[in-house]
Amino acid sequence: MNQERLLKVLLSPVVSEKATLAAEHHGQYAFRVVPDANKQEIGKAVESLFDVRVEQVQILNVKGKTKRFGQRLGRRKDWRKAYVRLAAGQSIDFGGNA
Repeated sequence: MNQERLLKVLLSPVVSEKATLAAEHHGQYAFRVVPDANKQEIGKAVESLFDVRVEQVQILNVKGKTKRFGQRLGRRKDWRKAYVRLAAGQSIDFGGNA
C-alpha cells in the first residue's frame, strides 16, 4: 500500500469514556478514519505510525445526529470509527508522556 495513503487513513483518536474503558480492559483503541478506509489499510496505518502489532480491526459507521438550530433543523455529518485491538502487552500513549 502507498505510504502517503496510510498517513491519511487515520484522522484522530476517539477520546471518550467508552474508548478509555475499551483500551484498559480489552487493549482496543478507537480512531476516527476516512470513510473509504478498509480494515487492512487501518491496521497497516496503526502499525506503521505507532510501531505496534495489530491483531484485529473492527469498523463501524456512526450516523450524524439531527440537531436543532433555532427554528431550523440541521444534521451533523456521518463518520467512520475503527476499533483496533493490539497484541498482548502493547499499548499506545496518546498523552505524549515519555
